[in-house]
Amino acid sequence: MDTQSDPASESTPSTEKQWVLARHLFEELKAIGLEDVTMDENGYIMATLPSNLNKDVPVIGFISHYDTSPDFTATGVKPRIVKNYKGEDIVLNNEKNIVLSPDYFEDLLLYKGQDLIVTDGTTLLGADDKAGVAEIVTAMEYLIAHPEIKHGKVRIGFTPDEEIGRGAHRFDVDIFGAEWAYTMDGSQIGELEFENFNAASAKITARGKSVHPGYAKNKMVNAIGIITDLASRLPREEVPEKTSGREGFFHVHHLKGTIENASMELIIRDHDREKFEERKQFLNLLVQEFNQRHPQAVDLELKDQYYNMREKVEPVYHIVEIAKEAMEQVGIEPIIKPIRGGTDGSQLSYKGLPCPNIFAGGHNFHGKYEYVPIQSMEKAVEVIVKICELTAEKS
Repeated sequence: MDTQSDPASESTPSTEKQWVLARHLFEELKAIGLEDVTMDENGYIMATLPSNLNKDVPVIGFISHYDTSPDFTATGVKPRIVKNYKGEDIVLNNEKNIVLSPDYFEDLLLYKGQDLIVTDGTTLLGADDKAGVAEIVTAMEYLIAHPEIKHGKVRIGFTPDEEIGRGAHRFDVDIFGAEWAYTMDGSQIGELEFENFNAASAKITARGKSVHPGYAKNKMVNAIGIITDLASRLPREEVPEKTSGREGFFHVHHLKGTIENASMELIIRDHDREKFEERKQFLNLLVQEFNQRHPQAVDLELKDQYYNMREKVEPVYHIVEIAKEAMEQVGIEPIIKPIRGGTDGSQLSYKGLPCPNIFAGGHNFHGKYEYVPIQSMEKAVEVIVKICELTAEKS
């Protein structure tokens, strides 16, 4: 199902096609035996697995988003399974010579002997984050079928529009009613994340004056020139393709214009809050400098998007430790690292629902080389089940 979100839309969900999966999922949750299954007017789905204990246990939750990225087409997804992967090149599309190769994507070699779900090379796959959706539903179905596994009340939630930064905007934390939750939205098996970027978006607009180029001296103001000159002043080493770990960046993702009007859209990211504020101030000062040369020609629209959830999770770090122990008990080595991106969990943490992020298993999100090992998804299900079990044991 094509469930791409659309940043240009003001509705929630931002696309009608997200409703197709939402309605299907709503009915499936009722069919497997969950209780209190609801879907509100904005496409937020919630459901309950009741406690099977006679003691008080913290209510916990698991959350995934069902939209997919607008960065690459999701129309006509044709997934296939490569069984018992041996480490070779995978020809996704022979006609278009599109190949998924470990020579370029080295992580493939981690999954020799496993079964990979891949694309046909013309669309993204949608494992971000339908893998997470599938894992949560499967885990709930397993717990319903195995009442001997003791657990407290579990709430699950599915959100639209995470890929355009709005996944948690209309998520009602009070109605959800969990003490803490986990988003199943990470990548490689073992990932466990409780810190992410501080994030802002910026749009810089320049206004120029168009004059016949033969007679333009001291008269023409070329908005394209202003914008490209401004872009050239951004730190050249502080871009996504040259940074890793906790290093922040400026990322120009749209540039367009004419002599009269030109604009540049970019995102600002940094794990360190102080450095994040310095990056925003750098842009403000840069725009002021250009306006001194061309009075009132440049505008800056700067918006904070989300903040590092570490500040909200560290005071309740035991929720990370439970997830870590769950992974270890099912034979997974936890990979605790910062997210070089965002997650619903960040916004939810600031809304009062501490929410670390756990792997869903996929790789190469937002493009035609996306894939997910089936065994990673199966392990994610085991982790969810074990978290429920450990939370009950430790209460």
